[in-house]
Amino acid sequence: MTIEERLGNLERELGTAKRAYRRPLTAVVLAAAAFILALGALALAWTFRETAGTVHPQVDEKAQGVIRANQFVLEDEQGRTRAVLSVAKDGVGLVLTDEKGKGSTMLSVTKVGAALCLSDANGETRVMLNVDNDGPALVLFHEKGSPCATLDVGENGAGLVLGDEKGNRRATLALHKEGAMLQLADEKGKASAALGVVKEGAGISLSDKNGEGRAVLTVEKDGPALRFADEKGKRIWSAP
Repeated sequence: MTIEERLGNLERELGTAKRAYRRPLTAVVLAAAAFILALGALALAWTFRETAGTVHPQVDEKAQGVIRANQFVLEDEQGRTRAVLSVAKDGVGLVLTDEKGKGSTMLSVTKVGAALCLSDANGETRVMLNVDNDGPALVLFHEKGSPCATLDVGENGAGLVLGDEKGNRRATLALHKEGAMLQLADEKGKASAALGVVKEGAGISLSDKNGEGRAVLTVEKDGPALRFADEKGKRIWSAP
């Protein structure tokens, strides 16, 4: 396999980084979001109840001073719910909110993994750290909710993905078992520049707005090589 083919394979393997860019927004996040809604509903129900019948605290007779319950709700002096600690069939979670009920911190553990979410004063999630079967991931979000930076560690390596305010992936730095690569893309994810290093050598590839590779420069043990291609990917000039 030539170095150009190896670099092409590595660039295609960046699909792992693309999945990592979306993965934190799927299973763990959906489970966490559902859990937050459940906790919020319980907290709201608690606020409007005249009694504390939903908690059922019990004193552990075997351990003096220990109280057992499946839910705790903390209120401030104005009766606003500020914290909820609850156990449900889907997992366990802790939610802390500001006085307006928007800015919050959520920590949850469900069947699909664990997650920590931090929201701003407008209630928008801005930071998420989660761990599932694929490994850990850290996501930072723009004000409008699109992910702007994702750091992901998986079975095949680690990746850092940067996105614009529209959620388009613009830059990817990946350390893969096949090598390392930096990829830059336009807002449509088509025109791109990639710099890669594998065991056979190093290379740079440039693609047009249609995603077709138009220029490739490689260096391996036999020396450097340069290739240009037309819009259909057909070689039009190369050296040596």
